[in-house]
Amino acid sequence: MAILSKTGTMIWVTFQKEGIHRYPAALTDPDLADVKFLGYDHRHIFKFKVSIGVTHDDRDIEFILFKRWLESLYQGTLALDHRSCEQIANELLHIITQRYTGRDVIIEVSEDGENGCTLNYSQRYVYDKP
Repeated sequence: MAILSKTGTMIWVTFQKEGIHRYPAALTDPDLADVKFLGYDHRHIFKFKVSIGVTHDDRDIEFILFKRWLESLYQGTLALDHRSCEQIANELLHIITQRYTGRDVIIEVSEDGENGCTLNYSQRYVYDKP
């Protein structure tokens, strides 16, 4: 008989932002010749899904307020230069963990909901032994 044990609870929110970026290596790497166009500025709708650990089941972090705060971090069309989905997710992670310390975070960032990344981050405190 399987015994289920709760390992944690997370809430999640989604939002999207228009952004422009490029992948410079696509212009010069022969292995990327079929996607050379990615080396030039191009547009995507970057879709975000952010999950964060909560400590209890009654609005520890309120969905709408969390989503509004995340959306407020990005104004207008995002000028992302050469940043990848992974780099965008890591930047967002650092902002979230400054405000919400000691919580697990999962961030998904995709280009148009088709291709993207998932970043799983578990904040565990490690103490040095005396």
